[in-house]
Amino acid sequence: MGKLSTLAVAAASLSVAAAQTFQRLGACPDLGCVLPPDQTDFLPGQYFDLRLEVHAPVNGSEAFNSGVPDEKFSVTITKEGHKPRSITKFFDVSEPELEKWNFHWYEDLFAQDAHAPSVVNVASKIYRRIAIYEPGNYAVTLKYYGNQTTTANWVVRPLHTQKKAKNVILFIGDGMTTNMITAARLLGHKSINGKYQSLLQMDKFPVVGHQMTHSMDSFITDSANSASALYSGHKSSVNAMGVYVDSSADFFDDPKVETIVEILKRTWDSAWGAVSTAFISDATPIALTGHSRSRYAYGSLIDQGLHSVTNYTWTNQGGPDVWFGGGAEQFLPGSGSYQGKDYYEEFANAGYDISLNKTSLLELGNSSRALGIFCRSNLPVWLDRNVFTENLDTFKNDPLGSDDPALDLPGLKEMTLKAVDILHKRGGEKGFFLMSEGASIDKQMHTLDYDRALGDLLELDDTVRATIAHLKAIGELERTLVLVTADHGHGFDVFGGVDTKYLSAQGTDREKRNAVGTYQLSGLSQYTVPAEGVSYGTGPHFPLNWDPRYTLAQGLGANPDRREDYRVHRAPRLPAESAPGFAKDDLFASAKDSPDGFVVNGTLPVSEAQGVHSLTDVAVFAMGPCQDSFGGVYGNIDLFYKMANCLGLARPDAKSPAGEDEECSGVEED
Repeated sequence: MGKLSTLAVAAASLSVAAAQTFQRLGACPDLGCVLPPDQTDFLPGQYFDLRLEVHAPVNGSEAFNSGVPDEKFSVTITKEGHKPRSITKFFDVSEPELEKWNFHWYEDLFAQDAHAPSVVNVASKIYRRIAIYEPGNYAVTLKYYGNQTTTANWVVRPLHTQKKAKNVILFIGDGMTTNMITAARLLGHKSINGKYQSLLQMDKFPVVGHQMTHSMDSFITDSANSASALYSGHKSSVNAMGVYVDSSADFFDDPKVETIVEILKRTWDSAWGAVSTAFISDATPIALTGHSRSRYAYGSLIDQGLHSVTNYTWTNQGGPDVWFGGGAEQFLPGSGSYQGKDYYEEFANAGYDISLNKTSLLELGNSSRALGIFCRSNLPVWLDRNVFTENLDTFKNDPLGSDDPALDLPGLKEMTLKAVDILHKRGGEKGFFLMSEGASIDKQMHTLDYDRALGDLLELDDTVRATIAHLKAIGELERTLVLVTADHGHGFDVFGGVDTKYLSAQGTDREKRNAVGTYQLSGLSQYTVPAEGVSYGTGPHFPLNWDPRYTLAQGLGANPDRREDYRVHRAPRLPAESAPGFAKDDLFASAKDSPDGFVVNGTLPVSEAQGVHSLTDVAVFAMGPCQDSFGGVYGNIDLFYKMANCLGLARPDAKSPAGEDEECSGVEED
């Protein structure tokens, strides 16, 4: 087997270090790859798969060994203070078969422009469904090409087996930042001389922390791998969930990690559920059970939610006790569902009560498992369901597949309160876990529809308020850990006020910008001031007037070309579109959007029609058992470990708390 020359090593190191736009394989800086990679944390007893890869680039700056990978690589695992052991002996498993494949990638943008991919041949093995039970530091060392090594340093977290909280409710405001929370407070809560007369429910939580949202191989994350980090304690790559992305072609053979609902089910047999204003196969709800590098494999991920992983031996999470949201496309028989099956029927055959509208949702009993799919795609946002209700008639989103609009729609509050009742009944003394997501905070920020985003944030806060009151009424508040956080952020902020009447009256873009007032000219919020003839009947904690003369000057740091007049959009916003005479992916500010506004040049590639996520940390609000552990600043994976510790999910051996053998392995021996 050939050896890597000094020049080749230098070239390879330079290539990988410089490959910021593209990477050969995330978290694999060498030609040998260990997945889970260096700096990985584990919960004691958490199942995972171990993938090893040896790469032999055929061409490009890393070309080595004529493209022939070392098939005789070896691997050991060493617990700190102990001797190295083979993987087969440490985990008491058989040696897996060698796998081989190839893939290609672009080293940089110049290579992409030239259509010059680098080809890589791979030799690989994977050890499936293993676990480590003893806390401590471990080193996994892969040896290949004679003298080359790649080492992954792992940490198995301390052992916490005592259950301190009976229930956990995790609210996720998708894309929600502290700046958005501040803006929503200004819209929905009146202040006098700078002092608020009421507060958001989030403001009343006793503990606030912040979590860093970076993904494994990119500092800007998406909702799939950020949700996966929150649910599993393991970082991943953009678009992936419940796995470490390997280089194979299969979306469903990547090394998996166990999620919180899978561990909770096999440890305590608790009930669990998910509620979202998105389609239920969207990243945040489906990552509770999903194991795939592609968040877009919607139909397959729905099947995993119901039946768990079926292509390999894995934890059976039993199917959700409650699943409420949109996304009928994955349930109607056809191209959107797994294998074209009718998943309404699949769930009904599994014993689920099915609800397709708000009326039937409220009529559901609490004893049976429940599936509620209320429309195709995402649920219409709060502002359209409660203020601009005429927009509902324009949707073709009937959950049974017709072109009719879905009009009998629940909101996040109705779905969440019903979910709590069902989970409370079905979980009994074993407790429950519920994730409730305000999804369109993110989705509306993407389209720069700030008012719709902030309306959904206020809906989320109103849901949190109602849930806390309901938990108190049913006697569960003191035994429930309630968390409110986000999966990532957007670069949104408010920087002043706008006289929209003056802006509209001006003739040029530069004159229109004089309507924006900063500092002392920003004025005060008019959203909580009653306006004659304006009444929405939406109750307290929401604006009295969504379209006052004086509004907020607000925006994102990363956006396409667009026009801004800073007034509420009475229909969903489309800020950028193609123009005659230009390529379809060469987008400009839409002339139909905010026609009285002024043009603001974008900061993104001209092919981007929407805003994108940002680097910002996001807040974590906590109340209930273990609340004090959520203060401070920490990584997104730490939210999982804090929840797991509070639920007593760590295991010292391969047995459940009741003493039943789970037939797993990985007990350390000398």
